[in-house]
Amino acid sequence: MYVKICGLRTAEHARVAVDAGAAAVGVVMNRTSSRRATEDEAREVVAAARGRADTVLVVNDMPADQAARTARDLGFDVLQLHGRAYAETDFGAATAIVPRVWRATSLDLDPPLQVGAWGEEMLLLDAPKPGSGEQWDLSELADRAPEGRWLLAGGLSAGNVAGAIAVVRPWGVDVSSGVEVAPGEKSADLIHRFAAAALGG
Repeated sequence: MYVKICGLRTAEHARVAVDAGAAAVGVVMNRTSSRRATEDEAREVVAAARGRADTVLVVNDMPADQAARTARDLGFDVLQLHGRAYAETDFGAATAIVPRVWRATSLDLDPPLQVGAWGEEMLLLDAPKPGSGEQWDLSELADRAPEGRWLLAGGLSAGNVAGAIAVVRPWGVDVSSGVEVAPGEKSADLIHRFAAAALGG
């Protein structure tokens, strides 16, 4: 199981995530997010996880070409374009600058559910309100779960991630609010507990 811990802003929590078994760490640079990282914080997270996990820049309100240049300049492995702000053409613009781009969306946008439909390396399915901590109705995926490399996100926590994996069989899982004690405030203990539950430990 591929585990991504998202919304990190410190090297300490990046190391905790990797030590716990996470395969990826995410840094959010949306202008209005409570988890928004500065460029210096982003560089620290990238440096702490480099060579040990995929480092992912997450954006939802930055032009795709600008986001790709930011990901490249800060040393990220992956750019995650998240939400309704992006169209298929944006993925071509981004992959011309950084080779690894992920598409993050939710079912309420009626997106194409084929991994790679817009040229992305991986697909992430999130709740209608990303980062809200609200778990969505996973039965919606009963007959339409994507094939290939896709991540389940939205309201996951140490207490429900194993059950969610059993229901929809994603390739991986993504968490942010589920490892926080307050919006934007990560907990090393919750990171460890989530990773253990997701990995079957």
